[in-house]
Amino acid sequence: MLPQVIDNKDTRSGFGAGLLEAGRLNENIVALCADLTGSLKMDAFQNEFPNRFIQVGIAEANMIGIAAGLTIGGKIPFTGTFANFSTGRVYDQIRQSVAYSGKNVKICASHAGLTLGEDGATHQILEDIGLMKMLPGMTVINPCDYNQTKAATLAIANYEGPVYLRFGRPVVPNFWPAEQKFEIGKAWKIKDGKDVSIFATGHLVWKAIEAVQILAELGIDAELINIHTIKPLDNEAVLQSVAKTGCLVTAEEHQRNGGLGDSICQLLAFNNPRPAEMVAVNDSFGESGTPEQLMKKYGLEKENIIEACKKVMARKL
Repeated sequence: MLPQVIDNKDTRSGFGAGLLEAGRLNENIVALCADLTGSLKMDAFQNEFPNRFIQVGIAEANMIGIAAGLTIGGKIPFTGTFANFSTGRVYDQIRQSVAYSGKNVKICASHAGLTLGEDGATHQILEDIGLMKMLPGMTVINPCDYNQTKAATLAIANYEGPVYLRFGRPVVPNFWPAEQKFEIGKAWKIKDGKDVSIFATGHLVWKAIEAVQILAELGIDAELINIHTIKPLDNEAVLQSVAKTGCLVTAEEHQRNGGLGDSICQLLAFNNPRPAEMVAVNDSFGESGTPEQLMKKYGLEKENIIEACKKVMARKL
């Protein structure tokens, strides 16, 4: 049975709730923000733990450097700003000060992808997953809804090593069971199927659930897997699913190049090559518009997942 909508919430609020709870559980957790405390929903943590919160201001590179230094004293720093500024603006600092030395920094990035909306291409980022997954030792997590984002935030607080946690601004369906354990590197199989495998991440997971329902009405039995951890990828879950269905579709709010689809297709190329289609942005920057307008224009809707499934099944046959 497919999951049902519990309520509608933004994933950044899941991060804020998870950060506050993690802070209550571990006094070594500290938070740093680059002048976007309200946007990142870090204000509750700031209010409860003012001595463990650092407002760095619009100085993202400095924020990463401070966070790396804090780990030397045993602190567990969570940095917060928009995804574009969390990665593209500070890539050198992340590479040199965090990833290269394996510092226990949690890089938490809101307003990712096209659904940042009206702020436009300069603030949207569709390359961040690729940037971060290429760094040796970096864990990359892209949860699907409020509950899963909260659970992921709590999970990374107990994980030793650098992490990139990606989430968004818009209100979206919240459907991940709150009691379900979040396991880093372990995919969540939402539905068994035999005709085609769908691997979705982030905001595209709910779109994929909607697509699976329509595909069932068309007589297509799709298997749906939520890949919340893009690195390390759950190789076993991917290979087992595709060995059964013989073809696959990936769905993500990211560039085709460097994203989830790239990782899955590389895995299959070395182990079990099968027909694949990607629902993702095709080598393009975003633009200003509502999240709904942009998701439609750039082909990230349930209809696009359905068409990709039909296309890849025809290739299989």
